Amino acid sequence: MVPVQTSHPLKLAKRMQRLGTETAFEVLARARALEAQGRDIVHLEIGEPDFDTPSNIVEAGVDALRGGWTHYGPSPGLPALRETVAGCVAETRNTRVNPEEVVIVPGGKPIIFFTILALVEEGDEVIYPNPGFPIYESMIEFLGARPVPIHLREERAFGFDINDLARCISERTKLIILNSPHNPTGGVLTEKDVRAIARAIGDRDIMVLSDEIYSRLIFEGEHFSIMSIPEFRDRTILLDGFSKTYAMTGWRLGYGVMRPDLATQISRLMTNSNSCTASFTQMAGVAALQGDQASVEQMREEFLKRRDVMVDALNEIKGFRCQKPGGAFYVFPNIEGTGWSSKKLADALLEEAGVACLSGTSFGSFGEGYVRFSIANSIENIEKALERIKRWTGKHL
Repeated sequence: MVPVQTSHPLKLAKRMQRLGTETAFEVLARARALEAQGRDIVHLEIGEPDFDTPSNIVEAGVDALRGGWTHYGPSPGLPALRETVAGCVAETRNTRVNPEEVVIVPGGKPIIFFTILALVEEGDEVIYPNPGFPIYESMIEFLGARPVPIHLREERAFGFDINDLARCISERTKLIILNSPHNPTGGVLTEKDVRAIARAIGDRDIMVLSDEIYSRLIFEGEHFSIMSIPEFRDRTILLDGFSKTYAMTGWRLGYGVMRPDLATQISRLMTNSNSCTASFTQMAGVAALQGDQASVEQMREEFLKRRDVMVDALNEIKGFRCQKPGGAFYVFPNIEGTGWSSKKLADALLEEAGVACLSGTSFGSFGEGYVRFSIANSIENIEKALERIKRWTGKHL
């Protein structure tokens, strides 16, 4: 590409220097470039279900397009979807939810951004999991707050010590971010864990952003939300959506559930940024929640099979040690036994072995010593990747 000549230098606002990224898309671009050169790459880097959106949802979206759902809608979402989401969340989180507490947004990330933007001042502190979804830290930094990482520890099944959380909380703490099932580790907070977190926070005036986007993809046990604890009902912002559960990543459809006064403010941010979420995708969302849920269970069962194949084989490869994740569709092996840093190993696996994965440091400083593999690929391709990794370690370790 020939650089465009400009007469004036680009002068970005200083805050742009604080904006991070999501490395998965960068690695995907590098992998695609290698494929363009004729290389065969196994994609285990991107966090996207490799299943088609269920046909009943697609048909609902097509019907909505043909039925005229192609115009502006209310900023907080169409009443039909808000009501449906409220009913589903009330049932699954065992709490009362009104449609006025639901805000529909294009994907899950806007709820992260809008929550921090609405609640956190410059210099305030936000506690978040590390390793963790990189957009948490990116948005905290971007908005001038202070990120306070809480270390997720392998020996705790990638949970954290409640004493660590207690030490992280200060007078400046405005928000705590929870994520279960967790990206990138697949760790799951049990009801016991969540209640311990609630006790550690106590009655402090601290809000909790509970990212539950993988809540339908749990392999053992049941999902438990801090929103289910009455004392935290008004202090919780629930983030969920359709991308992971219904393989609807490209539809861009998510939602937040929160107290009505905050929902009004988040809706104002929607008005000022996106105006509204696409109406036809919202009608497809109604069909997703109200329709047959068999596809969700089928996808979960397939991810479980893949998890077992991936973890069992990784534990037979020199230098790798891997726990079985409790949910989501990632595995997060410890690679300290290889003697390689996370970034160097991930780069080598892509360039030399033809396996695309992510360095643990893509998810924060405490991700050093790990890499993340997505199991959103067929067992055949997972086995191909495992054989390539085994051959590579045989040559280099």
